[in-house]
Amino acid sequence: MTNDNLNLIYTLLCDDVRLEMGNKISLMGVFQNIMVEKLPVSLIKFAVVNHWRGEGNHQTEVRIMSPDREKLVVTSQPTGIQLAPGGFTDNVSFFVNVVFPQAGTYWVQTIANKNLLEEFPLIVTDALNAQNGTPPEEISERVN
Repeated sequence: MTNDNLNLIYTLLCDDVRLEMGNKISLMGVFQNIMVEKLPVSLIKFAVVNHWRGEGNHQTEVRIMSPDREKLVVTSQPTGIQLAPGGFTDNVSFFVNVVFPQAGTYWVQTIANKNLLEEFPLIVTDALNAQNGTPPEEISERVN
């Protein structure tokens, strides 16, 4: 995804991120969906990692929206990033005590310079929905 000399190369969700020697990052517990025993669930901590390439000064933000895209579940603080021409950087947004009240397809949105660059689904389900074999799209429709 591109916006004014800024390219979003990838976005990852994980339990935690550490900065290692040599300015390397270690990602722990990379995930795509959330499956828990019982809902609602409060996640103590998780991170959204965005890898950027481009140049210039930019403002970025990460939001998680409800399945109907009407309610904001959580948002990061706007973060400024600076890139030299042809440069790249990783931006990590940490979230704590985020409550997912019900099963459904939530939406992880990456915003740069006030424009939505990427949106992808985050399926949240519990053992009951998984046991019944309810497809994610039906979970989303039922919640809406």
